[in-house]
Amino acid sequence: MSDLLEMEGKIVNMLKTVYDPEIPVNIYDLGLIYEVEVDDEKNVTITMTLTAPNCPAADFILEDVRYKVETIPGVNNVIVNLTFEPQWTKEMLSEEAKLELGFL
Repeated sequence: MSDLLEMEGKIVNMLKTVYDPEIPVNIYDLGLIYEVEVDDEKNVTITMTLTAPNCPAADFILEDVRYKVETIPGVNNVIVNLTFEPQWTKEMLSEEAKLELGFL
């Protein structure tokens, strides 16, 4: 069980290296990651959203998430599911992101 928790931690750390090119805050602190699941075979499913449905960088961000998580040693497959339910709001920002973006 601790292996899966360790893997989830590595995934979260990797997600913190993915940025929306238009916003100087990583997607994890933006609150765009809704769920990270790792099964017993080390298959990873990430459920995430974007700040807006018509985000011009959507394909880039989704591909960056998939590619970077796949580089983590031990990860088998990576599936990235995009959802707009619930819709993203500024309240989902981490404290650090709110500070960085001037919302605090």
